[in-house]
Formats: sequence, C-alpha cells, structure tokens
Amino acid sequence: MKPAGIRVKLLIGKRKGSFTITSDPVRIRWNLEGHNYLGHIIYHYVSDPRDPQSYVIAAKTGHLGPTIYFSKDGGATWKESSHPPQFEKKSESKEVLPEADIVKESARKIEAEANSNADPESKANSVETVFWLTPGHQSEPGVWYAGTAPPGMFITRDGGDTWAPVTGFNEYTQANEGLHGEGATPGGQLTHSILIDPRDANHLYTSISVGGTFESTDKGTTWTPINKGIEAEFLPDPDTPYGHDPHLVVAHPANPDRLYQQNHCGIYRLDRPDVKWVRIGNNMPKEIGDIGFPIVVHPENADRAWVFPMDGTEVWPRTSPDGKPAVYETQDAGESWHRHDMGLPTEHGYFTVKRQAMCADYTVPLGLYFGTTCGEVWASLDEGNSWNCIIRHLPEIYSVTATME
Repeated sequence: MKPAGIRVKLLIGKRKGSFTITSDPVRIRWNLEGHNYLGHIIYHYVSDPRDPQSYVIAAKTGHLGPTIYFSKDGGATWKESSHPPQFEKKSESKEVLPEADIVKESARKIEAEANSNADPESKANSVETVFWLTPGHQSEPGVWYAGTAPPGMFITRDGGDTWAPVTGFNEYTQANEGLHGEGATPGGQLTHSILIDPRDANHLYTSISVGGTFESTDKGTTWTPINKGIEAEFLPDPDTPYGHDPHLVVAHPANPDRLYQQNHCGIYRLDRPDVKWVRIGNNMPKEIGDIGFPIVVHPENADRAWVFPMDGTEVWPRTSPDGKPAVYETQDAGESWHRHDMGLPTEHGYFTVKRQAMCADYTVPLGLYFGTTCGEVWASLDEGNSWNCIIRHLPEIYSVTATME
C-alpha cells in the first residue's frame, strides 16, 4: 500500500478504443488523456507491475481480427505484435517462440480469415478473440500470458511482440469435451483469470467461460480441474469436472491460497489446499442474489472483497437489480455482506459492470473503481463507502485497471 499523494492512472478498454484517466495527487480531479485505436474493440488494457513504462492491449481490429498492441514508453508510442497469438497448425513444430522471419502480420491475418471461411476445421483452430492479459511472475521480466476464444493460452517473453502457444493448455482443451465448444456464451468460450502464484512461477490457475477453473503446477504442461462445490443448475450433472461457468477468479496477492470466484451460479471462496469451493454468495440478500461478473479483493486483507451484483433472474437482463446499482462488500470472507450505494443512482440505473471493469489501487485509503456498460467510470476514495462518477459518455467499458505514478 502507498500513502495518499500518489497519482493514479486508470487504463480503460472499451467497445471502441482505449483511454487513460489520470488523477491529481489527492485523486479529486481526473484528466481524460485521449484515446488510442478508436473504433477497435479493446478487451483488456493492462500495465506491467515489474516495469511501469510497459503496457499491453488485447484488441479486435475490425476486419483484420484479433491482435495485441504494446508500449515500452508508458503509452507514448505503440507497436502491434509482429506475431500475435495463433494456434499451431498440426504440421507446425512446437517451438517456444517463433523465428523472427515471419510473414507480415496483415497478410497473415487476411489469409487466415480467407482460409477459415473456406475450411470449418481451420476456423475452429483460429483465434477469434484475444480476451485476457496477465503479467508474468516477478522473476520473469517481459513475460506475459494471454487468454483467447476459442479457449487457448499464449505466452510472450519479449513484452508483447511475439507470442507462442502454451501447448499443454491448448492440447488439454482440445482433448476434453466441453472445453472447445462454440456459442456457449455471447462472446464464446473465453480463457480468462490467468493467475500466477507469486511464490512459484510454475503454479498457474486459469478459467474458461462455460468450461471451469483449472490448475497447473508445472508451468502449463498439465492441468487439473478444480470445480468441486460449484453449483451448476444448467448442467445435467453439476459434479462434472467440465462445463462450469466462472465469470472471474481472483487470488489474494498477500495470501495466494485464498481464492474468490464470481460464477454464473453464485459467489465462492476456496482456501487451498482444499479443493472444494464454498458458496459464500448464499449470505447475500435474497432479493439481490449473488450473480455478477467482477470481484475485487483488498490487497492486504484477504477477508475483504467487493462485488457488483446484477440481475441474473429469468432472462438475465444483465442490469443492476431493480435499476438500483450498488457495490457489496464482505469483511469476513463472505460470512456477511454490506451494501454501498451512496452517490450511485437511486433509480433507473440500468447498467452492469463487466468482469475486467472493476479494480482497486494500492493507496491509503484504498481507491476502488468500476466502468459501466453505459460508458461511465465511478470512483470511491473511501474503500467503497461512497461513489462519484468521474467520467461520462464513453463507449461501453470492457476493462478498468489501475496503475500509479
């Protein structure tokens, strides 16, 4: 945690481009600093905690398809990855990273799109979306992981320029029924919530929408499902290891054995080495329920977490329950929840918050932030007790991450 007087920068990924918003030293005034890639879908915009000048963006760029952009100078200039994530062809060798003499990326994308339209099997093995980004372990500068749809995981070792498949994960998803379907969610089956244990770079978690949550202890070579205790009323057998629908999974940075999950079917906690999740969302008010997308943990207190519930009843309108948005906080690891709605709309607030669009900074007192599907960014400078809208009228917001200057 850092004392007050530190400027906070919010990196905003949206339905149309990316923006940055920077605070003054007391986080009262916020400056919108323009945009990049306006018109492209930006699913995730993330800074590197190991290098404050390094940023990476996961994008979908019109007819050229999915790609990644990276900056080494704090966002002043950007480059497109020379080799963005792409699945291996069956005839390709499984090298750790591709050689530098690849074809120009624009030509590759156009050719891949043409081939996928002509060949259903080729389309099934094409990256449709680069959805998630995670910086690598503290001991591995330049390493990042990316999650895609169809379900896939990729790694870069040069800060975002060239990406290679995490072969063990990609083969695992292809080998198991239920981990490589099409149309399971509005965005397809998405790989997200890639987590690296800060104590061990070989220990990874990741999740797949309508797939489940999985663990690797050998840096992605082999994987094991960890979905026991997760309810799934949409499955014939809720005890199946595959087919669950995690919306977001987070590990506490100071206590990585404490995991929280916001799922299609509730809010859960897992304390390792246990392998069975506990539904702590049952302690939420019944009229609100425990359905949503984001979940944020306090960086020092593993018992504190915040969620943003949405209406998940019947046809799943994906708006705030009764049009009255609120953040709910637990201070006792999910045994009880408290509503925070001061400053938020008291009626007709029909928006929600996507899984990557809520975050915390590391200041004292803790700042919390979320971006909405109607293009607003809200901030709390008192750890969630009250809220203030700091930016309006942006396109639909997909991700909000915080960094400090």
